[in-house]
Amino acid sequence: MSDHQPYTPGEARGARVEKNGEKWTLILVRELHHPPERVWQALTDPAHLREWAPFEADSSLGAVGNTVKLTWVGTSRVSEVKVTRAEAPRVLEFYDMRWELEPLGTSTRLMLWHSIDRRFVAWGAAGWHISFDVLDRLLAGAPIGRMAGSDAMHFDGWQRLNAEYAKQFGVEPLKWQPNAVQKT
Repeated sequence: MSDHQPYTPGEARGARVEKNGEKWTLILVRELHHPPERVWQALTDPAHLREWAPFEADSSLGAVGNTVKLTWVGTSRVSEVKVTRAEAPRVLEFYDMRWELEPLGTSTRLMLWHSIDRRFVAWGAAGWHISFDVLDRLLAGAPIGRMAGSDAMHFDGWQRLNAEYAKQFGVEPLKWQPNAVQKT
């Protein structure tokens, strides 16, 4: 974390889950103080994604039918995904994610639906919380550097958020241990 500007995430907020058996949908809502067009660019442009998202994209996510390779930060996991919906600057769907952008004056309400295994729902909420903070600061011209994958999980703020979201969702928080294999 030494290469990042001082940063402490706020309390766990703006997230809920919808349950469907073992698969849950994590729903996050965040108001960003930037217009939808700028947020859309940050969601779809590979150069912008490298600055804040927990994955890298090898091409634009901004057009229906595009096949994009997503590489998750800190892993060798690559997912080849097809963009199934792209209505700039309002709706974006690919992989197991749906993004909606709603204009609020000069701001944007960003909503993310992310299908996720229930065991990892608090991890996902903590990670996206931090990613959205990084995104907001990046768009404000005060970047703090991407914090994703194990880099974020080493961060005390992530640990706290993981526990807070687990409590909100009524799940047992998984303990993350560096260099250990998580039991499933």
